[in-house]
Amino acid sequence: MSSALGPVEIMKRLPHRYPFLLIDRVLRYGDGEAVALKNVTINEPFFAGHFPGAPILPGVLIGEAMAQTAAFVGDGIDGPSAFLVSMDLKIERPAVPGDQLIITARLVKKFGKLMRISATVEVDNNLVAKAELTVSAG
Repeated sequence: MSSALGPVEIMKRLPHRYPFLLIDRVLRYGDGEAVALKNVTINEPFFAGHFPGAPILPGVLIGEAMAQTAAFVGDGIDGPSAFLVSMDLKIERPAVPGDQLIITARLVKKFGKLMRISATVEVDNNLVAKAELTVSAG
């Protein structure tokens, strides 16, 4: 396992930039697993309309944070030639401002240029979302 990466190092590996870079830190990665952190803050632009008076992190952005974390699972799934093929996402409970998301992605199977990845998002050890992703390595 490799040690933590901050935003500058993350941006060297991912093409995403503000406001679509959705992981703040990669806590550890390697050996078919990556764990990342996302701090959910009220200052994020999507909270203006999602939803006024009761802000929640849009589920599609939770899924995107999982996909960004998956880029650190193994060799060959980062960079401009890698892309998400499919995602089966289930939201278990909302994520709200003040939450700190812990996103875990694990390699399940590799077949050719495709990888099957299982991911979870937790807040305080409580499940927020889970997904099965298929990622192309180019």
